[in-house]
Amino acid sequence: MRRLLSFYLLAAAAAWGQSNWTDLFPDGNFTGWTRLAIPPTAALGGPQWKVDGANRVVICEGNGGHDWMRYDRELADFDFHVEWRFTPRESGEQKYNSGIFVRNSADGVLWHQGQTGGGSGGYLFGNTLVNGAPQRIALRQQSRAGLEKPAGEWNVYDLHCQGKTIRLTVNGQAASEFNQCEIPKGYIGLEGEGYRIEFRNLRLRELR
Repeated sequence: MRRLLSFYLLAAAAAWGQSNWTDLFPDGNFTGWTRLAIPPTAALGGPQWKVDGANRVVICEGNGGHDWMRYDRELADFDFHVEWRFTPRESGEQKYNSGIFVRNSADGVLWHQGQTGGGSGGYLFGNTLVNGAPQRIALRQQSRAGLEKPAGEWNVYDLHCQGKTIRLTVNGQAASEFNQCEIPKGYIGLEGEGYRIEFRNLRLRELR
């Protein structure tokens, strides 16, 4: 009886944990999302974002300039789960670039991202506040080789934001951590930077 009770308690806890996650998969019009240029003073390029509802995938074709798709709710403490993969380049070149944003300012002047790179990403990178002044940070030295899968394969990024801590987990492995974030809340988003990339299983869990 005790073993059976423990089983039901664990099952209930798991179900409760899952219920705290919000599915952020957008509709075909990206209702509740806003596309913004990077930098914000630049003009937006041609349309490059679309939704594949049948396969539940968000696609950035990578042919419309540097931009980001912002989820239009300001958030404080949360977990953000994203799965992504680059489309291999026909040329065979191995360079890729994009990112998953957290704690951004509304216009994107201040930003923090889990850097993606087709095998060369897996670290936190940003333009944040240090002692109240904007400053670039790049925690590439924290990255560990082999955490990120190459183009064509799905990667899992989990970004945890709580208090002054931003933590990136790559494919289930601790990858990078920034413990001095002076920006207590901001916006999450997806980056387009000239490479075709797909995103799926966008989930958000707010922390109380």
